[in-house]
Amino acid sequence: MFDFFHTFIPDPILIFIGPFAVHWYGLFIVSGILAATVVTFKLAEKHDIRKDTVIDMIFYLIVGGIAGARLYHIFLEFSYYLKNPLNIFKLWQGGLAIHGGIIAGVVVIYLLAKKYKINPWRMAAVFAPGLALAQAIGRWGNYFNQEIYGLPTALPWGIPIEPTNRIAEYFKFEYFHPTFLYESIGNFLIFLILIAGHSYVIKNKKFNDYSYLLLLVFYLVPYSILRFTLEFIRIDRTPELFGLRWPQIASLVIISVSVIFLYKMRTKPAAS
Repeated sequence: MFDFFHTFIPDPILIFIGPFAVHWYGLFIVSGILAATVVTFKLAEKHDIRKDTVIDMIFYLIVGGIAGARLYHIFLEFSYYLKNPLNIFKLWQGGLAIHGGIIAGVVVIYLLAKKYKINPWRMAAVFAPGLALAQAIGRWGNYFNQEIYGLPTALPWGIPIEPTNRIAEYFKFEYFHPTFLYESIGNFLIFLILIAGHSYVIKNKKFNDYSYLLLLVFYLVPYSILRFTLEFIRIDRTPELFGLRWPQIASLVIISVSVIFLYKMRTKPAAS
């Protein structure tokens, strides 16, 4: 496996169908969404959420999540898109920032949970495992686009990056950290933790706000720690503040807010 990563040069295009190109990036994004949908349906049934409600929410979460992730990415790369406005619409080239998707997802879940009179904590907890799994799958699209790689490395699993895709400061290097792989593995482990957490809640019938919030925090905090750590070796462009990359700032905010909400709810009586 290490030899494969160390020698294989991925092609962003999977296949041509007439004049149209099917990109690996799009395939992995769609595959992640489908896998997340299956997981969410199964969990929703266990948590007494109607299937038609889940279908409705999935639609709005996909649309809102992709829009939020794209807008957030454009914000981070505003100077580039100001010079290349048509590239805003080229989603197949990559450029979906997960923090933007999370923000949009929170808004969508809150609004639809109110509409359907469903506990928003329960709804968010049900969708969290699918999100982690979708991220684990979707990150492979970055590999085929040769983007979001890390610092140069001599490790046996370092991936070769074509000269046209190398950042100028590291043009003379050939092998780089596969940060997509690190994040994919981390997200899959978070997915397994969340599934174990849901199994415990369902088995012990702990259907209350605190349990649902705890399940949500089991996604938000571990992912934020994972992302904060990986940012030290990522070399893609992003704004910085106080010596930290912008995704690290966002991760710290998410961790802080999660801990505060968890602490406040811990003192409240459980509600079913």
